[in-house]
Amino acid sequence: MNDEDLHYLISGPDVTRDDPYGGYRFCPRCRTELQMMRESEAERPQCPSCGFIFYRNPAPAAGAMIVKDGSILLVQRSVNPRKNDWCIPAGFIEWTEHPQQTAIRELKEETGLDISIRTMFDIFFGMDDPRTHAVLILYIADIVGGAIKPGDDAADVRWFDFDRLPANIAFQAHRDALALYRKRYLMR
Repeated sequence: MNDEDLHYLISGPDVTRDDPYGGYRFCPRCRTELQMMRESEAERPQCPSCGFIFYRNPAPAAGAMIVKDGSILLVQRSVNPRKNDWCIPAGFIEWTEHPQQTAIRELKEETGLDISIRTMFDIFFGMDDPRTHAVLILYIADIVGGAIKPGDDAADVRWFDFDRLPANIAFQAHRDALALYRKRYLMR
């Protein structure tokens, strides 16, 4: 991936806008009030009593791109954030799941389809979800069963030609993934 492909890393929201405490003011171990202290070249909330350090990390997510005859399968969100916008079927990784399992589960829940992972596509960083920053792992997959039917947090499921994608794609990481797919596979 070159600098042009990574434009979203510098064009996204200012990450310093967030509360550095992540909403937490007291140590989860000993209940002492957290203080901003220098650790590993960064200021982080730390407990002056027991030494606990609050690392605010992005949440891992995974999904799959299904492309058939120059069209991609997208889902319309039925919940906030970005209700009624379109996105690649994806979701947050559960504690015990491998990212591939997450992609398979999310596709089934949101589209009704059973898939087989063909290959990993790429990894994207998302900073525009108001719930958290995310590391999105996307796969390319094939349909192996099921029937298209929106479910879980999807209001609709549709195929879109890459030349006629909806204007309201929910997240920048998804817009970047669609643009990168077009560049890698469709613009030859």
